[in-house]
Amino acid sequence: MKPILELIRLEENFDYGTFGILRINKEVFCCTLEPPDILNAASKSSIPAQQYYCQRGKTNLSSILSLNLTETFEVMNVPNRTVVKFHPGNSAEHTEGCILLGQYFGKLKDKRAILNSGNTFKSFMELMTGHDTLHLTVIEHY
Repeated sequence: MKPILELIRLEENFDYGTFGILRINKEVFCCTLEPPDILNAASKSSIPAQQYYCQRGKTNLSSILSLNLTETFEVMNVPNRTVVKFHPGNSAEHTEGCILLGQYFGKLKDKRAILNSGNTFKSFMELMTGHDTLHLTVIEHY
């Protein structure tokens, strides 16, 4: 069975980003961080709340947090956007318009953030072993 993902946005803060949770098959898996909604601007904004298809693929994001990433999932068919991926990172500055995954909400250098992102992303990719496509629904709950 193809995993069904729901990204539920809980709070948008223009200083720190858009915070939410990711559910996989109706179970909470982790917290998320995206940039705020800046009218879907490439590399600067969260994506519109709707349904998406995600495809496993290679990534060139190896420099993020000094992790050697080779694979991730890309959110496909985002209106007027390309290269929207799931990846690790802790603050809105790390998002590049993408979706960050973390274990819990916290602070870094007095800024709100998500933490334990590298391990959470690794767990996400392990959970997605054997799947090349995903269904993602983005819901705003604020």
